[in-house]
Amino acid sequence: MFRNGREDGFRAGWLEGWRLGACERIRQEIGTEPIQKRNARVLYVPQKFEAIDCGVEEALRQLVSHVSVTAPEEMVETARSFKPDLVLVLNGLHIFPPDHPDHVDTVRRMGIPTAVWYADDPYLSDYTSRQAPHYDHVFTLEKACLPHYRSLGCRNVHYLPLAAHFDLYRPLRVKPQYRYDICFIGMGFRNRIRLIDEIAPYLMDKKVFIAGYNWHRLKHYSKLSPFIRNQWIDVPETVHFYNGAKIVINLHRADGAGPDNRNSRNWPGVSVNPRTFEIAACGAFQLTDYRDELPSHYAIGSEIAVYRNAEELVRQIEHYLTHDEERLQTAVRGYRRTVREHSFAGRISRLLDEMGIR
Repeated sequence: MFRNGREDGFRAGWLEGWRLGACERIRQEIGTEPIQKRNARVLYVPQKFEAIDCGVEEALRQLVSHVSVTAPEEMVETARSFKPDLVLVLNGLHIFPPDHPDHVDTVRRMGIPTAVWYADDPYLSDYTSRQAPHYDHVFTLEKACLPHYRSLGCRNVHYLPLAAHFDLYRPLRVKPQYRYDICFIGMGFRNRIRLIDEIAPYLMDKKVFIAGYNWHRLKHYSKLSPFIRNQWIDVPETVHFYNGAKIVINLHRADGAGPDNRNSRNWPGVSVNPRTFEIAACGAFQLTDYRDELPSHYAIGSEIAVYRNAEELVRQIEHYLTHDEERLQTAVRGYRRTVREHSFAGRISRLLDEMGIR
């Protein structure tokens, strides 16, 4: 027993060292290219999504000469005094006063271009469809929403996925309390509840961590409750769990109308969520449900693994739990792709190009 424990511990340490070493080498190889700042003034209105807000703000400060960050209720007065070349609003949901479109219209009457970047599409189309026509440019992380915004009269509509903020989401060596076979962190939306209930018997003899609100709705909650933290997990701790898990599951929210959404227009979803990039940025192995846009971001089977139903999910988990080298190589290749192509600096550079700020 002692010999087996020593050998298992040695192997686990070697595998973790290889993952972290490979990720560090990739980070050093890719590095960061010098950025020529654009002579422009940008006023940024964040949403209070920590990981996204910080990533966008940092990218703006790298890319333009003058940046001001303001609270939603102070947007008009700050725009009047700061005189920006662009006002960029992240999401614009739940944080503005009720007369939010009036704020945007007031800024536009000053001759200042406005843009919104929607981070929750298509799930809240009942709100975004009313707000979007008030902006000069609409950016969305959901490609399937482009024709729908255009049908509302929005003339400048762009597909722009989110990204990973590498100062937050990064490879780390973590303590034993963060080490699990399987990890999922996110809200217990109904489609997620159904899937976890389906695979509950399989999970019972695994080391599992599930966190977020509403997981008490599971039919098998009493059996799975030792695995569940029914609360919000902040970003730094989430990063530790991603790094400590052998497999991090990504399960997108179901699109269309339903009790979890405000999408009575039934706008579809084909693009990936921000979690896709954030998990990969940790150098963690990701097993995600399939989305049509996924192959444009990662090579399936090489940089990321997918499943389409509960049966395939169990089969994939079983495979990757017993193939350590394949699992870690996939994770590291996904990390390389993320660092190269899925940074906020790259996304914001595209946004500024579309806005004609060069």
